[in-house]
Amino acid sequence: MATDEEKAHLHIGLIGMGDMGRLYARRFMEAGWKHVNVCDVPEKYEALRTELAQTGLTVMKDGHHVARTSDFIVYSVEAGNIHRVVAEYGPSTKVGAIVAGQTSVKAPEKAAFEAYLPDDVYIVSCHSLHGPNVDTKDQPLVLIQHRAPDDKVRLVERILSCLQSRYVYMSYEEHDTVTANTQAVTHAAFLTMGTAWSQSKDYPWETGRHPGGVETVKIYLCLRIYGAKWHVYAGLALLNPQATVQVTQFATSASLLFKLMLAGDYDALVQRVFAARRGVFGWRDDEYAEDGPGKRPMLMNDELLQQFAGLAQQASHISSQHHGADALTPPPNSHLSLLAIVDCWHVLGIDPYRHLELAATPVFRMWIGVTQYLFSSPERVLAACRAAVYDSSFRSDDLEFVVASRGWSQAVQFGNFELYRRRFEATRAFFEPRLAEANQVGAAMLKLLSKSS
Repeated sequence: MATDEEKAHLHIGLIGMGDMGRLYARRFMEAGWKHVNVCDVPEKYEALRTELAQTGLTVMKDGHHVARTSDFIVYSVEAGNIHRVVAEYGPSTKVGAIVAGQTSVKAPEKAAFEAYLPDDVYIVSCHSLHGPNVDTKDQPLVLIQHRAPDDKVRLVERILSCLQSRYVYMSYEEHDTVTANTQAVTHAAFLTMGTAWSQSKDYPWETGRHPGGVETVKIYLCLRIYGAKWHVYAGLALLNPQATVQVTQFATSASLLFKLMLAGDYDALVQRVFAARRGVFGWRDDEYAEDGPGKRPMLMNDELLQQFAGLAQQASHISSQHHGADALTPPPNSHLSLLAIVDCWHVLGIDPYRHLELAATPVFRMWIGVTQYLFSSPERVLAACRAAVYDSSFRSDDLEFVVASRGWSQAVQFGNFELYRRRFEATRAFFEPRLAEANQVGAAMLKLLSKSS
């Protein structure tokens, strides 16, 4: 932990007062740091100074003032803006200061820091692998020792110790690989689900066709993404080359699986899906997954899914007279979204477990866990394949899903932030009336998941 002398004399600077910047600023003040200098875009100066007048934070006019007075500086700005912001304020950095960035994609940040920061400052970057509304305790916090001796890293550790997070040490390149492998495909899947539902003009929890714990998790994760800000996901998808490859392959996987469904080729579908099951999870075609020595941990189970379904049933809107159906015996469902996730991982040779320890947040456990749950039982996989080929009741939903996946893939391939924003906000507008309620149910689900860990 930082010493009283460090808290009294060192100046911490935050350039960017979005949600994560505010989270860091609040935690620094609560920990007793006496000099926390913050700023946002210059036109927000007066409003921000009025808003934060009684907090103890020192609100400055712009990043020049923060950079030249602070000993530890965090750029808490969108990945798409990092180049412009560092180009503007980086040259003003105080001699000997330590500079970090809170961007979710590090390649642009690294390039900006190397191009515009003076040679006489240090670079020890960071990234909290969670959102601003998550308790920071025990969450993974990436530290990147890029251009600094060990004693500067130790100082950063002491400064950030007030977050009570778990430090994970890696390079810029390793960071982008981990975030792409653990988030890109799952983000694409749940973004696509939301767009497909919005195009169908259906709130999925009200149609009576999505009962059970697996569907509850899928709906919650979708709404959690649309309850956040669009740029959080746009930066990861558009600025990380590895993520672009994965999102493109996800759309391709969804299309190829859907074509097999339309062709009525059950045998070919089963063959492809089970090949992905073997390749990603390592299970034999007749093997049921379970915890045990040498086994990969099961992240989701029947009991937990039953509890999730119960939480949804208790909600006033995220339920229906059908939603109380037994989570263990849901109706036939192709689960095209989950089949496409695993097919994509298989084609690209991605092991979702490789980085599990590094990024094992409760939400990440849900992302991987619900997919793992479906594939852990050969019977569940076969049931999904039978539904995909022989039951047309979900065919229209699957069509909308494939179309939406192609749309998201093109937005990412074009590298177009405006197109990405418009697609995101159009879908968000459809779910807007229910997002607060969804977050309430989701918070209860995360609490249950954390207790079961």
